[in-house]
Amino acid sequence: MRRIRTSVGVLGAALLTVAPLAIAAPSATAAPSATALSRQAAAAAPTAEEQRLSQPVPQEILRRSGFAPVAGAFADGLGRAGSYGEAKRFVTEAGRGLWRRAVDRVQGRGPQGGDLSRDDDRPLYWARLGMTKALREWQPAFRLSAGQRDALLGELERGSRGQDSIDLPAGRPGKDRVLRVVVTGFDPFQLDADARRSNPSGAAALALDGTTVRTASGRLARVETAVFPVRWADFAAGTVERTLLPHFRRGPRQVDLFTTISQGRPGRFDLERTNGAWRGGYPDNARESRTGTVPVPKGVPTVRPQPQWTTTTLPYARLTSVATGPFPVRDNTAVTEIPAGGSTPVERPDGPTPGSTARAGGGGDYLSNEIGYRATLLRDALRLDAPGGHLHTPVLQFGAGNTDPATGKVTDPDFVRNRTAITGQVRSILTAALDARRPGQEGSSSSVG
Repeated sequence: MRRIRTSVGVLGAALLTVAPLAIAAPSATAAPSATALSRQAAAAAPTAEEQRLSQPVPQEILRRSGFAPVAGAFADGLGRAGSYGEAKRFVTEAGRGLWRRAVDRVQGRGPQGGDLSRDDDRPLYWARLGMTKALREWQPAFRLSAGQRDALLGELERGSRGQDSIDLPAGRPGKDRVLRVVVTGFDPFQLDADARRSNPSGAAALALDGTTVRTASGRLARVETAVFPVRWADFAAGTVERTLLPHFRRGPRQVDLFTTISQGRPGRFDLERTNGAWRGGYPDNARESRTGTVPVPKGVPTVRPQPQWTTTTLPYARLTSVATGPFPVRDNTAVTEIPAGGSTPVERPDGPTPGSTARAGGGGDYLSNEIGYRATLLRDALRLDAPGGHLHTPVLQFGAGNTDPATGKVTDPDFVRNRTAITGQVRSILTAALDARRPGQEGSSSSVG
């Protein structure tokens, strides 16, 4: 996902049949009083993303994937919570249950639940919004502060995105063991223009989560994944660093390779050589805009002074020279900078010049560039000696004759075939990147800043 700068609780029976939860629905309680309803009414306004739920396309996607009952079942269980503690336990497990259900559907476990192809990432996105809307509108019988409601929303977001369930195997540096890989994807975006959109990076994350790949040398690698929102505010609040930090720190479960992934240009993969510390302001899924230097959240390791640029450590020479699938893989070295002593942005095809100020990385100036910048900045702060960087997938396109969102279908054979091909090539690129690791490279870290 990028703004291209070129010419171009128990969730109910429907959920339990696929992903049983470890927590029972809270016991029933008395209905809230009129005073309680009045006190908490201000929390009910849906977000811009949640407002899109009523449109025909999201409803069709939910219905044709079997995810339509999820929000209602979640609201029913939430309504039986008799305390904030009960609600927090229920919401946390419900979010994780939604993530497990989406992963299981994509990976072929349990019933398909409808006629949409299993590889579809969109049911997770729209079902999550149904749950957050229900949580935002919930009027409990007990007093619930705005801060507590926000905390519950945070638990639901993290759990339903796989951010708090990354489970890498333990090992010893330098010893024969399973390698550890973390991959991240994104939600669908630009939905005001076409609510049918899917994001191949999110689909790849669901397909790869918890899977194992084997390198050419015979070593196994465990892949764990998460997805992120297309929202400036969440990034400023530290969602990327909160998710990645436990797996970048020194220890027996430290990553051996990571890559953030988003949708990029038509017809090609791009390995983004350089990430820039600049937010270009393109509206996000919440219809909000942010422009300025990428804000680093307080309390996480960082590099000081904040660098204008970070660089990939993915093996771009190998990945652009070996066959990994039907799409070409390009080493993208272009950036946009304000040269040292200058005031006007200049496009540089071969990377930034010394002392320049970032205006766009190879991945543009949107959240795809920003996640690459944040992940590699954290890598540098921790001195993590592991390949990592950002990968852009090809744009996922509908088939000929199905391009008009006003009249088009929510899926077609070309759309499914393209998404499947992109996911397959992401897996091959990861395997090739693992094959290119230096002999004995295990990763080490120490905190800076």
